[in-house]
Amino acid sequence: MKFLRKIIFILIFLAAIVVGTKYVIKEVFFPYKYQEYVDKYALEYNLNPLFVLSVMKTESNFDENAHSHQNAVGLMQITVDTGEWAAKEMGFSSFSKDDLYNEEYNIRMGCWYLRKLSDMFNDDLDLMVAAYNAGPTNVNKWLQDNEFSKDGKQLHYIPFNETKKYVDRVNAYYNVYKYLYKSDSENI
Repeated sequence: MKFLRKIIFILIFLAAIVVGTKYVIKEVFFPYKYQEYVDKYALEYNLNPLFVLSVMKTESNFDENAHSHQNAVGLMQITVDTGEWAAKEMGFSSFSKDDLYNEEYNIRMGCWYLRKLSDMFNDDLDLMVAAYNAGPTNVNKWLQDNEFSKDGKQLHYIPFNETKKYVDRVNAYYNVYKYLYKSDSENI
């Protein structure tokens, strides 16, 4: 089944190239979804909106009803525990799991959390993304372990395969978004 999905993806990708326009690739594979909220909260939390889109695409592929096996929900795949903590930190008077299915709420909270991780890890995107996936406690442990970090500042090895793939995927998507929207990004 995975092989068939890969073949279909490759065929669709090649068809988009044959059809030939950047527009098709942008609209079909790398859309700028939820632009109003992404732009608003990326600006508020001093993040590149294309980076936010890359995280969102990796997390939920823009499905506001997404639900993971780790009980993460919504566009930015926030767990209930993280949501409860973030809501308190953000000064919200109440929180429920249902809030995480609201696109604006979820994007706002996801951007807030990315900013928190950015501050925690000195704007290092790889560490931020690893922490978004595996938690900041794990990333801090890895940074203190010579097996995973030679200098205590960057990871040269990520011991969780899922997190390694996640970091690679977000980085790949971010590079594609920057390429596809480079003329637009001067206005972002």
